[in-house]
Amino acid sequence: MADRAVCVIGTGLIGGSLMRAAEKAGRTVWGTAASERTAAEATADGFDVTVDTAAALRRAADVDALVVLAVPLPALAGVLKQVAEHAPTCRLTDAVSVKVAVADLVAEHAPRARFVGGHPMAGTAESGWAAGNGELFADAAWVVAADDGADPEVWTDVAELAWACGARVVPAASDEHDLAVARISHLPHLFAAVLAAVGAEGDELALALAAGSFADGTRVAGTRPELVLAMCEGNRDALLGAVDSALGRLGAMRGALASTGGLAKTVEAGYEARQRWAAARNPELLRVRRGTPMARLREIGRRGAMITGWAE
Repeated sequence: MADRAVCVIGTGLIGGSLMRAAEKAGRTVWGTAASERTAAEATADGFDVTVDTAAALRRAADVDALVVLAVPLPALAGVLKQVAEHAPTCRLTDAVSVKVAVADLVAEHAPRARFVGGHPMAGTAESGWAAGNGELFADAAWVVAADDGADPEVWTDVAELAWACGARVVPAASDEHDLAVARISHLPHLFAAVLAAVGAEGDELALALAAGSFADGTRVAGTRPELVLAMCEGNRDALLGAVDSALGRLGAMRGALASTGGLAKTVEAGYEARQRWAAARNPELLRVRRGTPMARLREIGRRGAMITGWAE
């Protein structure tokens, strides 16, 4: 069912953008907000948004919609309890930045739900309904969890929603996803926080001189702290490994700078890694057959390829 209705729980930047993109693609879409003010803003923009999560979930159960959880990780358990009460066997996905913790919470609080995790790799430092953008996911990577035992029908639903929003699907095991985002998303948030704090030390001279490199390096430090804490602390084990790797490199760089004054190894390694990232911005694009085994899908993700639709 390529035009399956969508119920979005949480209408901040990601949920609000998802609603806009799904509606533009012709989907029937409704959602819930955490506050009356946000619901009123969304309603004024022509969207069907309420603060009554129970009613939204009952509607999803009635029409067999795909429910998308777009709330911060700390709020997830409470929402899942409502899922279990009002739409216990619904088709369920999420847009949270960690996958193992979400899967564990689903298993605990809504075990009958047909869950396949998701993570659109798009965003800005802004938040809230007003920050939403129906083009946010255009050509973006959208992880769809390809764990053994995943429901193939719901996997199809989530992939087709990602494509409808303009994204490209990257299949990945939940634990492999968490290790990857620890390195390329969560660690950069922590580095941005440290860089911003170091730059602001002392008097105002440094900040007066700060320009492009400081702005680029600290952009995500402008994200609401509670959102950063939710995703970083929610991926603690994987993030610790990334932090250890970074500290090892920083320690080696400091040792070289102190002893020989040389920074070539650090700078050259960073330059080469940046070139690899630039090359990865032009990924292999594939189409796959419906029912492709999860193991095969994971291999596609591991080599950096992206899926754009179904093969004939």
